[in-house]
Amino acid sequence: MSKIKPSKGAPYARIMGVGGYRPTRVVPNEVILETIDSSDEWIRSRSGIATRHWASDEETVAAMSVEASGKAIADAGITPEQIGAVVVSTVSHFKQTPAIATEIADKIGAGKPAAFDISAGCAGFGYGLTLAKGMIVEGSAEYVLVIGVERLSDLTDLEDRATAFLFGDGAGAVIVGPSQEPEIGPTVWGSEGDKSETIKQTVAWNDLHVGDVSKLPLDREGNIKFPAITQEGQAVFRWAVFEMAKVAQQALDAAGITADDLDVFIPHQANERIIDSMVKTLKLPEHVTVARDVRTTGNTSAASIPLAMERLLATGEAKSGDTALVIGFGAGLVYAATVVTLP
Repeated sequence: MSKIKPSKGAPYARIMGVGGYRPTRVVPNEVILETIDSSDEWIRSRSGIATRHWASDEETVAAMSVEASGKAIADAGITPEQIGAVVVSTVSHFKQTPAIATEIADKIGAGKPAAFDISAGCAGFGYGLTLAKGMIVEGSAEYVLVIGVERLSDLTDLEDRATAFLFGDGAGAVIVGPSQEPEIGPTVWGSEGDKSETIKQTVAWNDLHVGDVSKLPLDREGNIKFPAITQEGQAVFRWAVFEMAKVAQQALDAAGITADDLDVFIPHQANERIIDSMVKTLKLPEHVTVARDVRTTGNTSAASIPLAMERLLATGEAKSGDTALVIGFGAGLVYAATVVTLP
């Protein structure tokens, strides 16, 4: 017989508050067209994107996260000291160690919470949400701050016609806390590592040390390019459209609901054509509000779902208590989908 005392947490978990931060600089497609041979019409038709936000030097990963977190904490009606864990999903914090979560925890006045980063690309918010739910039900934290944050402008090759127009910067945050009812459904998540080359960083950080310029990408002036995100667009599109619709349906089934029960659909804001295809495949009723934050925010990877959620609630397109299906998918290839009650 085990001598270990069983853990004791809340019966369920819920999202209590949400906050977002978008950098002040708005970048229209015309700026992107200065470095690639394309057109505003082509970019809009291929992705739905008209503008995106790019961070200034002062709008760091930490600074954007602190702003978004402050809004989420206020929205949840708790104090920073009550936060027991801080989970940050990002691929654009360039220090291998320490985790940026520890700096953010300190700057928001959270005391001494558990704090760590995860790298799950565009599925990172779903991964963080699942971890937070587990902590609360297990009893290791009463309130968890989950942040998705990216400065993808730092990882964008402005000469790459396939990706230069896609990425934006921003931070989204939620507070997850205890609940007497199930308000975060079972997560359907996984990975397909055999497709890992379809979205990747162009150059590994250690490749910059080799000194062999012939192995490194160069810009038009012959200078070594900073590592950037690249992708095989058609392969990613097909995977997202056909496979992620199946995952989304599995999340609905796991939550015990149908598409008719949904109020809101918040997919990863990667591409509006992908969103439209998923809506059609899932046969979502007309009453379901669909997040289309991609049009003015671009693809912000781990930040895209909480940013889209925050905007829908702020504009009144969605309301507190609505039932929402959220799904993230991207580099890895990884994915995570769940049904939640909006705060």
